[in-house]
Amino acid sequence: MRMHNYIAIDIGAGSGRTIVGSLGNQLTLTETHRFVNGPVRLPGGLHWDVLRLWSEIKTGIGHSCAKFNRQLDSLGLDTWGVDFALLDRRGALLSNPFHYRDERTDGMLEEAFRRMPAAEIFAHTGNQFMQINTLYQLLAMSLQKSPLLDAAEKFVTIPDLFNYWLSGEITNEFTTATTTQCFDPRRRHWALPVLRAMEIPARLFGPVTESGTLIGTLLPQVAGETGAGGIPVVVPACHDTGSAVAAVPVLAGNRDFAWISSGTWSIIGAEVSAPHVDARPRECNFTNEGGVFGTWQLSKNVTGLWLVQECRREWARQSAALTYDEMTRLAAEAGPFVAVLDPDFEGFLHPCDMPSRIRQFCAETNQIVPQTKGQILRIILEGIALKYRQVLESLEGLTGKRLDPIHIIGGGTKNRLLNQMAADATRRTVVAGPVEATAIGNILMQAIALKHLGSLAEARGLVRTSFAPEVYEPQDAAGWDEAYSHLRKVMP
Repeated sequence: MRMHNYIAIDIGAGSGRTIVGSLGNQLTLTETHRFVNGPVRLPGGLHWDVLRLWSEIKTGIGHSCAKFNRQLDSLGLDTWGVDFALLDRRGALLSNPFHYRDERTDGMLEEAFRRMPAAEIFAHTGNQFMQINTLYQLLAMSLQKSPLLDAAEKFVTIPDLFNYWLSGEITNEFTTATTTQCFDPRRRHWALPVLRAMEIPARLFGPVTESGTLIGTLLPQVAGETGAGGIPVVVPACHDTGSAVAAVPVLAGNRDFAWISSGTWSIIGAEVSAPHVDARPRECNFTNEGGVFGTWQLSKNVTGLWLVQECRREWARQSAALTYDEMTRLAAEAGPFVAVLDPDFEGFLHPCDMPSRIRQFCAETNQIVPQTKGQILRIILEGIALKYRQVLESLEGLTGKRLDPIHIIGGGTKNRLLNQMAADATRRTVVAGPVEATAIGNILMQAIALKHLGSLAEARGLVRTSFAPEVYEPQDAAGWDEAYSHLRKVMP
């Protein structure tokens, strides 16, 4: 087989990277550039620095071209979901995109439900209710009578924005569109009744582009800056979860598995053949997001390693910088179940002094207040694992299946302590890896689009043979049942 090389531009809420996937008899990865990402506080709110990210993207493409002597078949880009940009009639960016943790969406769920009942919103969109969703960001703009809505010609999600700057083509890629709570999964079209109820201009929303579409070639100016030439631009699954799930190394024929995309957020789900938009998933606050090749992801977002990241940021500010490995060691050395923590408590949503906020949560819920860094980190990881158990129980109830094993993918797989806790708390086998699942899924979708691979099943088989997973079996059940019962008492 001739070697094919594909650039995956993979940008998460905390960091970004460019990775070249080389496809021969196996798939190998070469990281060519890595950079940090995060919110920028301005007087008008919390934003993303998309211009710096655009510069990093071009740097990564340039490094990839230099390292691989311009022998590149295509490139594809994925990012987080829900956030967006607005373009004017000339295609110019109207303003710095807001960060989903900006406070402007506080109270927007209640306002939305005054305009349309929650059951009706869910029936139209099938999305989990979270104030970070695109729908509530746009509702806040509508309530504030933002002049940007009048000036805007096009709505694009963050990956759509970068794909436009790469190729000159304005698209609304399918998997990212399904994260917005502005999209009807059954009709595969924008949820116009919801947009009307929220007084959001429907004219902003364009045709939806399927995942795995070749949309054009690199614009001449970008090609010249990076030395890449006019290489093809493919939209993979542009929502990072969609790309990550495409890379789950599930055994052929097994549909009864669960997956967890572990990172800043932990997204827990099952792969299903059709969206579930009836009352039961709404009552459990699950979401239906688009997958690749006709699949859907029945899943739930829970707060993941965001709490660890915020603790690390606060301790660094206090001149006590720690690596993630050091933090995991401290958690492992701390005693178990000092207190239980709901990682989705609303007080943890916004950036803050997270260690102090966690101590406050424990005090307010009449628990032992953790004193050491290790204790704080331990109850965070235990809380995440316990939340996995709760969501898995609901997911099995919705699908009517026992889901085993649990495939954990993404950057969070590096936290072996959390992986073992997940196995212990859920009493399921955990198969961890690959770490770079999102970039791998991005690469696989490019290979399929260019007909270098024939199917999703073939692509997943390639992942199994190219990347050895780590398997965690349930070991220590002691204390988990009692902690789980306690968690359910402290949750709202």
